[in-house]
Amino acid sequence: MVSHEVVRDFDHAMMQIYVQAKQQAGYAATRFHQMLIEHGGLETARRLLPQMSDGFTELYRRGRLDLTVEALVLKPKWRDLFSEEERKMARERLQACGEDV
Repeated sequence: MVSHEVVRDFDHAMMQIYVQAKQQAGYAATRFHQMLIEHGGLETARRLLPQMSDGFTELYRRGRLDLTVEALVLKPKWRDLFSEEERKMARERLQACGEDV
């Protein structure tokens, strides 16, 4: 079972990629931010992973795939939060864009 602390830390990490995308890439992902407020980071990630989001596309265009949900999901710290299938979706999407993951 995953601790509440890990889930809380992941929620914070998701909010951080929103802030960084806005500050560093000039991308204000308002719908993503709204989802974070309504559902928290973990549920938002699970909702976004099954299909390529507009945010992923926008961050790809801006050369900032490091700020995507997919990149965050694949960090070792969050491994226990996601199924192998969810991590596979994230990995394949990033690899399709030329990322070495």
